[in-house]
Amino acid sequence: MISNVEEVLLAEPRGFCAGVDRAIEIVERALVKFGAPIYVRHEIVHNTYVVNDLKAKGAIFIEDLADVPPGATLVFSAHGVSKAVRQEAARRGFQVFDATCPLVTKVHVEVAKLAREGYEFIMIGHKGHPEVEGTMGQLSDGIYLVEDIPDVARVQPRTDKLAVVTQTTLSVDDAAAILAEVKRLFPQVREPKKQDICYATQNRQDAVKVLAPAVDVVIVVGSPTSSNSSRLRELAERLGTEAHMVEGADDLQPAWFEGRRRVGLTAGASAPDVLVQAVITRLRELGALSIRKMDGVTEDVHFPLPRGLGDRSMSEVVSSRS
Repeated sequence: MISNVEEVLLAEPRGFCAGVDRAIEIVERALVKFGAPIYVRHEIVHNTYVVNDLKAKGAIFIEDLADVPPGATLVFSAHGVSKAVRQEAARRGFQVFDATCPLVTKVHVEVAKLAREGYEFIMIGHKGHPEVEGTMGQLSDGIYLVEDIPDVARVQPRTDKLAVVTQTTLSVDDAAAILAEVKRLFPQVREPKKQDICYATQNRQDAVKVLAPAVDVVIVVGSPTSSNSSRLRELAERLGTEAHMVEGADDLQPAWFEGRRRVGLTAGASAPDVLVQAVITRLRELGALSIRKMDGVTEDVHFPLPRGLGDRSMSEVVSSRS
């Protein structure tokens, strides 16, 4: 028993965003409507618990479309895919449902539109992240990835018509610093009408900025592959508060809470609330006396489902198969 912990403060908002909710529901509806297996290119969202739960229901996660049998149903993950992947899926004749987050699709549409107008692009993002690969894969060339401020000076565009786009799950502060350098070196650069970093990433980072100074240690629920979850842990540490990321309650280490009266708890946009509740239960076992939600933004965002899955309620789909 750790008697020092008096209170757990819950960040608000935390956990699932509308894009993640939509992506998971697309896979679940496809499984109910068409039966297992349903093939999903890449992890539908970057959370081990969610992926394993869908595997148990009959989803098969693949990276190479050659692993999908003819006539199968295929779902694109929330991170989006390149134009080449879309073309290959069409050529192979799969029934495709696109779970790409609409905010990522917005970036893809902007890239395609401006490319037709002769623009090249600087993309601010993390090399190897599937969202970055999907966005850069909208073009065969003319899009340059920058991961940090020094990268910007290495960009050598072939035209004065230059636009900037960003990965949607970046650190808001880091992205702003890199964008400032882009604008310094390329004053004519065209920015998005509305920033590409998604509302959920922004809101969760803003909540940590309030949470971290009020607590002695921050716990972030999320998987290591989750970009937005990693940014929450980094942000808390940057603000001077010790922070740890856990995939679930079993990852909590009692030593983290020795001498700590207040614990802050948040969760990345791909982490389900069931994991947060399990962490709360474990913190109570470790001595936490009270749980309190902090004030924060209330999110009320909903994205429509693809045609063929969103025309009836889930209960109607289930009853039609029984």
